[in-house]
Amino acid sequence: MSECTHDCSTCGSECSGRTEPQSFIEAPNKMSKIGKVIGVVSGKGGVGKTMVSSLLAVSMQRLNKNVGILDADITGPSVPKAFGIRDKADACEFGIIPQKSKMGIDIMSVNLLLENESDPVVWRGPVIAGVVKQFWTDVIWKDIDYLFVDMPPGTGDVPLTVFQSIPVDGIVIVTSPQELVSMIVAKAVKMAQLMNIPIIGVIENMSYYECPDCGKKINVFGESHIEQIAAEYGIPLLAKLPICTDLAKMCDNGTIELFEGDWLEAAVNQINTL
Repeated sequence: MSECTHDCSTCGSECSGRTEPQSFIEAPNKMSKIGKVIGVVSGKGGVGKTMVSSLLAVSMQRLNKNVGILDADITGPSVPKAFGIRDKADACEFGIIPQKSKMGIDIMSVNLLLENESDPVVWRGPVIAGVVKQFWTDVIWKDIDYLFVDMPPGTGDVPLTVFQSIPVDGIVIVTSPQELVSMIVAKAVKMAQLMNIPIIGVIENMSYYECPDCGKKINVFGESHIEQIAAEYGIPLLAKLPICTDLAKMCDNGTIELFEGDWLEAAVNQINTL
């Protein structure tokens, strides 16, 4: 009989000291009732991940679903601004109460806790990750059908904390039509696979600009190769979003809920089947 290495994951023996792999999933607030949790991720910053998270939430809410957004981008929180929310989050003896948008989307962000929304968050990684975890365990997400988690870019502390602590049902990868997109998508795909997180699909933002006079589509960032890249990694291409100045203005003005468009219809239908 070989000597025990205390690594039960690589051992087939049924000994009395055998233990199953430990789960790090945290329980939500006792008053929370959450359906599906969807992570919105990107391999790099500046691709419009927050805008996509917001539009997905708005689109799902228009299907009469109860929707929430957990803003996990602690050092660059911008979800409240897109929805025009300036009031602070409330609290009671049972936990933190998220703010509601004008059309009823529950939103929790560190900007709803800071004295001034322009105050920088100068915290180290473990503290930031702890705050994100508290947004799951301490916030009362009541009667939520879909909770979208707007993640910071990359594969650092916060995405790792979210994937280990929160029961994520799937992720949407956001990218842009640049040559380094293959590497960006690869990083997000490989992290999801490493953490056993299902990939719902990929959305390409800033895919093109449509001329308002003639309707011609102009590839501002060069020719897109997202179809080939999605096929290479075996993930669905959910949408190709154009550069839209009206949408950008609405994000800046806090009126993203007023935007009309069907670009994300396929993405919303895919999420709705989970």
